[in-house]
Amino acid sequence: MATPPGPSALGIIRLSGPAALEIATRIFQPRHELKPWCLVQGYLIDLDQGEPFDEATAIYFPAPRSYTREDMVEFICHGSPIILEEVVRLALRAGARMAHPGEFTLRAYLNGRIDLLQAEAVNDLIRATSLHQARLSFSQLSGRLSKKIDSLREALIEILSQIEAAIEFPDEGLQINKEETGQKIKEVLAQVEKLIESHDLGQAMLRGLTVALVGRANVGKSTLFNALLEKDRAIVSPYPGTTRDYLEEKIRVGDFLFNLVDMAGLGQPGHPVEEEGIRRGRQLASLAEGLLIILDNSEPLTEADLEIIALAREKKAIFVINKIDLPGRLERDRLNDFASGRQIIGISALHRLNLDSLKKAMAEVFPPSLNKNYEEIIFHWREKISLEKIREALHQALDLLETGYSEEFVAEEIRSAANVLGQLTGEIKSEEIINAIFSEFCIGK
Repeated sequence: MATPPGPSALGIIRLSGPAALEIATRIFQPRHELKPWCLVQGYLIDLDQGEPFDEATAIYFPAPRSYTREDMVEFICHGSPIILEEVVRLALRAGARMAHPGEFTLRAYLNGRIDLLQAEAVNDLIRATSLHQARLSFSQLSGRLSKKIDSLREALIEILSQIEAAIEFPDEGLQINKEETGQKIKEVLAQVEKLIESHDLGQAMLRGLTVALVGRANVGKSTLFNALLEKDRAIVSPYPGTTRDYLEEKIRVGDFLFNLVDMAGLGQPGHPVEEEGIRRGRQLASLAEGLLIILDNSEPLTEADLEIIALAREKKAIFVINKIDLPGRLERDRLNDFASGRQIIGISALHRLNLDSLKKAMAEVFPPSLNKNYEEIIFHWREKISLEKIREALHQALDLLETGYSEEFVAEEIRSAANVLGQLTGEIKSEEIINAIFSEFCIGK
């Protein structure tokens, strides 16, 4: 099943493999011949009674001009879960089996239609959290990142071939120019470094950034949490200590997904349960990528406020002055001294005042390296770890080259880096890597 579960106008069932057309013709009665790449109307047939139970269309994609490079048939029928489940049941009876998660894309990879980076991009495109990230994932699906990795591998193979020629044919006068070779390695290394650096931005787009709302009790954290979500998710009341545990919800601001965390007010607990909530809150604040430090405009800064402000010393933070609809007693000049140049935004969470300014500040402050112009962005830890291995090998090659070690040792490090680049695209296959990638896919893809 290639469409999400649940009722819908239309649903899609896919078959792939040498027997796809044979199985399809057993359960589908076309009005016209099922010609390749043509949308053909017909009826889905109950195998036991021989009666139609839905009108549908089918498309036959003969190999190799299909997604998997195998024979494929797609049924487009009404999106009732009952109908879709029956089509799957009949296909299984006719000789098909259920696909494993990501198996269609796995077959596309194994049959040479796409590489591993493109396979990951398929899943990233399906799960895109913003249009910008969708565009980046689509460019990677089109092979842009793969071409970049291939060009780096080709550059290393060229360096390696020159070194190995000098090793194998010393009598021919073939010697490597250490300065020139070192410069070529540095050029590859610079591009690898830039790809590694882009990972934080990629993760921020793909997985989201955790931003904790911190402040003492009753400054309006939960009210702001609800206001940003535009729904009543957290219970609010005029009584301190209403929030005793933490809540998490996702919102999208611009091109970034934020995992907002509302938590118990930090300060002196009035109850053992509240004390545990405060402990968890401090732990979450320490792990978050950013902090919204909420302060009460209607009250002077307290010692509890100053303790919370201290949490921002090593974090990206925005100071949020809530309750600007009330007479101001908070010492702005004093807060400016503690803010150390960080943004200070005045809002009223209750009356939804100035929330757009706060969202704009969040999109500017919290995402990493937003102003850097990356040619390519990597999204996954697998890619970052592989590139870090390549960086280590290239640094080692440079050290060996510059300290006068034999060319054999330099060649071994460059060969190691080239092999890891091959694993990135899947040109050099690793079953463990393949299983890890495709286990994250949905069944129908």
